[in-house]
Amino acid sequence: MIRTTWIASGALLLVLTAGGAQAADGRTLYVENCAACHRPNGVGVPGAFPTLVGSKVVTGDPKATARIVLEGRGGMPAFQGEMDDDEVAAALTYVRGSWGNKAKPVQTADVGAVRGKARREDARASLQAH
Repeated sequence: MIRTTWIASGALLLVLTAGGAQAADGRTLYVENCAACHRPNGVGVPGAFPTLVGSKVVTGDPKATARIVLEGRGGMPAFQGEMDDDEVAAALTYVRGSWGNKAKPVQTADVGAVRGKARREDARASLQAH
């Protein structure tokens, strides 16, 4: 959300609230990392890249959606090495609230929990005898 405030000198001061800043960053992150496949309007490419509009996966469990972004799925790349927890949460929050989607925001802690669980599972797997 952007709030406009006039200060005494007559200059315009724009103040971004925390939610607005995250949404703006989320949109930028989406455009830079996701829009090439899922299209800027989220409709995807039929038969190749699924739509994000009205998707039960997108609007469902935020941890499950975070896992998909972090680990990849099908032809989708994993973003665990490309985006930090704040960035994943911001991008997912943008997608979950855009194009008519009405899902709750994704919390950074949820993304961190998913990332942490994946690291623990990887560590356990590396300890198994070959």
